[in-house]
Amino acid sequence: MKVIFQIEGGSPVEIECNAGDNLLELARRANVAIDAPCSGNGSCGKCRVKLVEGEVESLPSRHITDEEYEAGWRLSCNCKVIGDCTVFVPDIASAYQSRMKTADLSSPKEVAIFENAQQQLKNSGIAFENKFRCVVVSMDEPTLDDTMPDNERLTWAISAQLGVEKVRIPYTVMVRLASILRKHHWCVAVKGKLEGDTFTCMELCPPTDTVMAGCAIDIGTTTVTMVLTDLESGKLLAKGSSGNGQIRYGADVINRIIQQGKDGGTKKLQDAIIKETLTPIMASLCRSAGISARSILQLCVAANTTMNHLFVGVDAEPVRMEPYIPSFFGWEDLTAGDLKLPANPLAPVIIAPNIGSYVGGDITAGTLAAGFWDQDEMSLFIDLGTNGEIVFGNRDFMMSCACSAGPAFEGGDISCGMRATDGAIEACTIDGTTMEPTLSIVGEEGQKPVGICGSGIIDIISELYRCGIINAKGLFVRDGQRVKRDAHGMGRYVLCEASCSETGREVSINEVDIDNFIRAKGAIFSAIDTLLSAVDMTVDCIDKVYVAGGIGSGINMANSVSIGMLPDVDLEKYTYIGNSSLTGAYAMVMSDQATAKCGELGANMTYLELSTHPGYMDNFVAACFIPHTDSKLFPHSKQEY
Repeated sequence: MKVIFQIEGGSPVEIECNAGDNLLELARRANVAIDAPCSGNGSCGKCRVKLVEGEVESLPSRHITDEEYEAGWRLSCNCKVIGDCTVFVPDIASAYQSRMKTADLSSPKEVAIFENAQQQLKNSGIAFENKFRCVVVSMDEPTLDDTMPDNERLTWAISAQLGVEKVRIPYTVMVRLASILRKHHWCVAVKGKLEGDTFTCMELCPPTDTVMAGCAIDIGTTTVTMVLTDLESGKLLAKGSSGNGQIRYGADVINRIIQQGKDGGTKKLQDAIIKETLTPIMASLCRSAGISARSILQLCVAANTTMNHLFVGVDAEPVRMEPYIPSFFGWEDLTAGDLKLPANPLAPVIIAPNIGSYVGGDITAGTLAAGFWDQDEMSLFIDLGTNGEIVFGNRDFMMSCACSAGPAFEGGDISCGMRATDGAIEACTIDGTTMEPTLSIVGEEGQKPVGICGSGIIDIISELYRCGIINAKGLFVRDGQRVKRDAHGMGRYVLCEASCSETGREVSINEVDIDNFIRAKGAIFSAIDTLLSAVDMTVDCIDKVYVAGGIGSGINMANSVSIGMLPDVDLEKYTYIGNSSLTGAYAMVMSDQATAKCGELGANMTYLELSTHPGYMDNFVAACFIPHTDSKLFPHSKQEY
């Protein structure tokens, strides 16, 4: 029997199967993208497909209404194939493969983030210098009287230009040497690495092609972001992002590790990040910058520990099993050719060093970019994403830990959750009297709502609590036109009726969503509380708070404090620094000293394993209320209604 996947906006995909095969697993085998944050356990309700023809065996789900079920909608994870069938796979903004985004580098805001980081590091004594050089050399054309071989002719020309004693010409350059020299009449641009008195050729180009590019990559569990930069000037050449292709194997790292352990899992997970995610972004950015992929001479990847293992194709199972020991913290001598990345095959791939099983290179890179390692003030660094990572300290010491916040900050585990792409509700206020919302939506003017992203969820829950619509447990306690209940009495707040949304589906937040988010915010605050207690300090000791992560263009700090997610300290102490992981990776691509400093930070940072800490679970349970069971910790959080 066979299944045909009709992909919205794409070509149909057909796959042969056996009776009883799971529809979601079939989609994965056929490389059809279906969002499955819970990795197919039926809890998230995101893997919706529509049965067009044929039959599948499927039980009703609370995520599919009776009307939707009659119309053919099913959860793919809950379907078994019992005959030939055709299913429709919708392409909505909440799907894992969110449309690739290319940043406008003419925007002063985009450029300022990297320039500010560069200046801050320079102020700390970090020189933005690297070992890459490009020289244009001219050689005499060989004759019957001048029979010097091509490699010696090039070696003499480079030695004379750079004053080096030794020139290395690796195999990947040698095999192209004869044709390139003759094509460009013995005048070429040579790009490579200068280390001491040795120059290693990495690429031969036309004499007008002198751009040497670096590629900084932030591999998030949900989203991948990348920037191309000129290795000589530091100028940004292009920037882009897309969803992490691995998300169809689960929204969190644990589910992906489990998937990696299945037959062929390692290759599937590695292909999902390299072939399906990184390669298309890199190709797009190279086109935008007007350079060839072989001009990318160095890359830096900042990612959490699990993502690093899946990226390089190394077994990540020990990361999730006690005593939680990863295969590596750092990795040297890795090249783009080893991983078949679309860059110069000799290009070094720097892995920002991991710190522990759940604090990875994205945090060392973020800490580097934040700069508090060179300050006297006590600083708290918080990266909000699928995992919440926290660092506390100053120039004298740094402590780090990580908590499993789940994907709620990026729209996962939320019925109408999505990433901060077009159609996402990113901010909200609610009138305490009428209970009517005022929404801010990502996208151009007139954009209709599709769902809710992380920053919007924070605002909505804060406003619902402030207005007395929900109580400290996240349950609805006020009735009104916007508050509706299902047949089981579960309440939800309707932000946008189905007739006014982009998808024709209601956009709302229900008690299960709120409970999931309370757990996520509780994980963050309890991790902060535990980390501070471990060094015998309290929130009163905090001088600065740096908030990073991909939860939109920024979050409302006051609302984040009011729901008990962040410490109740003076709001002037808070700074949102965006994607610090990418900024740190950019610094490492550009600067050899920044790379060395990041390695030093990783080696010297103390890692606290919360899963084995005796007080963490008690702190977590106490934090799973709005704002907290201990009101003294949040004196400024209150309901106004």
